[in-house]
Amino acid sequence: QVQLVESGGGLVQPGGSLRLSCAASGASGSTLDYYAIGWFRQAPGKEREAVSCITRSDGTTYYADSAKGRFTISRDNAKNTVYLQMDSLTPEDTAAYYCAADGYGSAWSLCRRGVADYWGQGTQVTVSS
Repeated sequence: QVQLVESGGGLVQPGGSLRLSCAASGASGSTLDYYAIGWFRQAPGKEREAVSCITRSDGTTYYADSAKGRFTISRDNAKNTVYLQMDSLTPEDTAAYYCAADGYGSAWSLCRRGVADYWGQGTQVTVSS
């Protein structure tokens, strides 16, 4: 069993920045070595959509078109933590952001399929003046 704990959400003005964190626990390091970790978001009345994903082992990344050039995903394997640096935020980025972990896939697969073994509880990001 893997637990994913998200943090870093909050209220920010348009043009501002936030850094989300996803910390994984509950499994051995070797179990997590080949996981893909991703960030998804869901706004009220809209379907969940992928934002960005990363392969833990080699750092390969995938970005949704809406995230390219503004968001950066990274990992700290020693801390079993994945980060999402979000810059140039707009009101359209307002959503609940969820961390997900896939034990068998790649970053591309996780973000394109949207199927994961574990999900975090979500952290709210609100972009408003």
